[in-house]
Amino acid sequence: MSRRVLVVTHSGREEAVAATAEAVKALDGAGFTPVLATDDSRAENVGELELAIVLGGDGTILRAAELTRGLGVPLLGVNLGHVGFLAESEREDIGEAVQRLADGDYEVEERGTLDVRVLLPGADTPVVGWALNEVTLEKGDAARMVEVALEVDGRPLSTFGCDGIVVATSTGSTAHAFSAGGPVVWPDVDGMILVPVAAHALFARPLVVGPSSVLALEVVARSPANGVLICDGRRRVDVPIGSRVEVRRSDVPVRLARLTRAPFADRLVLKFQLPVDGWRGRGASSGRSNGRAVVREV
Repeated sequence: MSRRVLVVTHSGREEAVAATAEAVKALDGAGFTPVLATDDSRAENVGELELAIVLGGDGTILRAAELTRGLGVPLLGVNLGHVGFLAESEREDIGEAVQRLADGDYEVEERGTLDVRVLLPGADTPVVGWALNEVTLEKGDAARMVEVALEVDGRPLSTFGCDGIVVATSTGSTAHAFSAGGPVVWPDVDGMILVPVAAHALFARPLVVGPSSVLALEVVARSPANGVLICDGRRRVDVPIGSRVEVRRSDVPVRLARLTRAPFADRLVLKFQLPVDGWRGRGASSGRSNGRAVVREV
């Protein structure tokens, strides 16, 4: 049986083209059948896949997640971007990564996603969508705020004008939500983060709610502008005044192939280049080896 691997790449970059050629050669050599994704690829026509290898930054991984939605295919990201928070491997490690995939020497980590329903005025059926990182309700007019009523679990919480509101997963806490002033949330926290953007209100702090909660955002009648809903920075829906957006935890996760079991704190330090000079850690007085604490049994 052919071991088919979907190859998703940022085709507009010269480095990505070269990396794709290297990945395809390595996949062939490891006994895989590479399947190059195209712009019109969809989950229903890519065929049966063992996994997907993604060459690019986080945006390319989001595209791969969209192409494989519902297939349960693990995604291995090879970082060609700047931060590449979702990526597992670096450009120079493609050959080694492919061999480990061939040997089954990897783990699969599931990341929660969001389901979205947009109820438009006068429409009989909702517009539905999903997101891995975040759902963002933004103002449709750059010169005006959008006035939004916030609801949590069927109860009103607040109403305010703002540039937008970000609803993120823990995975997306280090993306748009982080830039808007939201907290960094560890991936194993199964919740949703809501972050107002430039809100004109006394109470407009980020919120973290549980996995069973339902968040709703309504563009109220007095809003100076319509809204725009954007899922993962890729899929857009116009949200006129009088619309209601409902966001809840999805039952369909995204699966990421992991080659290492490094703690999330180490990923934060690496990706954000955080200063950790001076850290000694527990057991500093017991001696060290290569910068790591030496554990002495007693």
